[in-house]
Amino acid sequence: MRVKHLQSIYFPCKNVPAARAFYEQVLVLPLKFADGEKWVQYEAGGASFAIGSLSEAPPAAAGAIPVFEVDDFDDDRITAAGGTVIERRDMGDHGCLLSVIDPEGNIFQLFCREREKGASTIQMQSPVSSSKERR
Repeated sequence: MRVKHLQSIYFPCKNVPAARAFYEQVLVLPLKFADGEKWVQYEAGGASFAIGSLSEAPPAAAGAIPVFEVDDFDDDRITAAGGTVIERRDMGDHGCLLSVIDPEGNIFQLFCREREKGASTIQMQSPVSSSKERR
């Protein structure tokens, strides 16, 4: 697994339309992609900044979520380093997301554009039920 670049950082939001209005007024970033009230993504100097509904966030998410684009997933490597894979999400033609908790309890995601590479190596772990449990 090789990180290509930091793809995006997003905030899980309870009210995406209100958050969208706020960030568009404050940051004035070019719109890159919008999926109704689920996801709004902006171009931010070579990376993306996004706001997403709570249903788009991994279990137990709190705060910003960095997303790194990778060539493939290596859950054995993550587990061996002390991380926990909490979710794998097939996003159809967009690719796959792997949600991970690091040893300090921080959540990040790995994004693989090629579904086959993302889908074949994942062994799910039990999700953490709340952010308090991971701290």
